[in-house]
Amino acid sequence: MDKLMETTLSILAGSKITLEIFAATLAMSLPLGLLAALARLSKIGIISRLTELYIWIMRGSPLMLQLLFVYFALPLVGIKFDPLPSALLAFTLNYAAYFAEIFRAGIQSIERGQYEAAKTLGMTYIQTMRRIILPQMIHRVLPPVSNETINLVKDTSLIYILAMNDLLRVARTIVQRDFDMTAFFIAGVFYLAMTAVLTWMFKKLEAHYGKYDF
Repeated sequence: MDKLMETTLSILAGSKITLEIFAATLAMSLPLGLLAALARLSKIGIISRLTELYIWIMRGSPLMLQLLFVYFALPLVGIKFDPLPSALLAFTLNYAAYFAEIFRAGIQSIERGQYEAAKTLGMTYIQTMRRIILPQMIHRVLPPVSNETINLVKDTSLIYILAMNDLLRVARTIVQRDFDMTAFFIAGVFYLAMTAVLTWMFKKLEAHYGKYDF
């Protein structure tokens, strides 16, 4: 029992890094993704094309490769980050690209007539987006955003390649040390618990926005 408790506490300590990466990535990638979506829809050709290129690169290459590039390749040109900032940069840029495509699709799903109606009322582009388009977009994109957020929880396990003591790395170290698979089972329970909380939260959000007929 003491050994089980020790293993659980060690994994709990490792989950702190996992949660930090998850929370910081989500906090930065959501607004960046929205900005990228708006840039992708921009009528200024160069901005739209550059944003499209960024999204294509981020979505078309593995997140692990992006982590390795930030941590090992950038120092070759004089740009060096510690493991945590490297992980945050790679995760944020990667997930912002995915959120950008989700938000773009959500914005484009709004009927064109609503833009025209807002223009008739004298609203500016910013007012139209803030008061009419974005509230409806949020309602429509919650399911795919929920899926990507849950994927983010699981993808945090990739930071083991940067030698960071996250939840999975701690569990793996314990298994290799004790030749006991219990640590992997406990780590699995931790991941399931986090995804369960996120699933519950997004269901609440969907229920809340479902009250309104957009």
